[in-house]
Amino acid sequence: MRFWWIPGMAALMLLMMMWVWYSPDLGALQAWAEHTAGRPSTMLAVILVMAVTLMIGLPGSIGLWLIAPFHHPLVAVPMLILGSTVGALGAYGLAARFERRLRPGKLTRRMMRLMQRRGDLLTQGALRVLPGFPHSVINYAAGLVRLPLGPFLVAAILGLGAKWAVYASAIHGALEAVDSGKGLSLDVALPLALLTLLLLLGAWVRRRIEARNGVD
Repeated sequence: MRFWWIPGMAALMLLMMMWVWYSPDLGALQAWAEHTAGRPSTMLAVILVMAVTLMIGLPGSIGLWLIAPFHHPLVAVPMLILGSTVGALGAYGLAARFERRLRPGKLTRRMMRLMQRRGDLLTQGALRVLPGFPHSVINYAAGLVRLPLGPFLVAAILGLGAKWAVYASAIHGALEAVDSGKGLSLDVALPLALLTLLLLLGAWVRRRIEARNGVD
């Protein structure tokens, strides 16, 4: 299968994170991280880091790995939604403000054409849910074509909320399984399976958009 490596890379990242997190040599670092993660100042700082990274076009996974391993999904998901939505709004504003100075890449130009044809709430929300699709492309394309801000924000909140819920549940469940030594139960395996499916679907959609209108 063309996209077989995508869930494999996601699984490898998760395994590496669990190895680092539960390494006996890093016990002091783990204890310090768990102690500071719940502080309001720390929570605000990581939300801000996530917002800034998304605003300048970096992957949202940076914020994910700063938040999801340290908080229950009921806390992590609202933090992730807030950080990513503020970042999306910032990227939208930058694209709209500096439209004449930006030189969008091929994927962004194709996304702009897609949004000009179908920039509705449902399409935006569906693209947001797919983990394999870069959100910076959606954010900048929406700003460049000046999509209505209201539907843009609603789609970001709903789509990103659904995606972050799957991510946070998968990470939390995997860490709990390692910590308890009980192995993978259904409530742990289901988010991981759903995450793999979304990764494959997101990569497929990206390839379809990249292949469409091959001549720019």
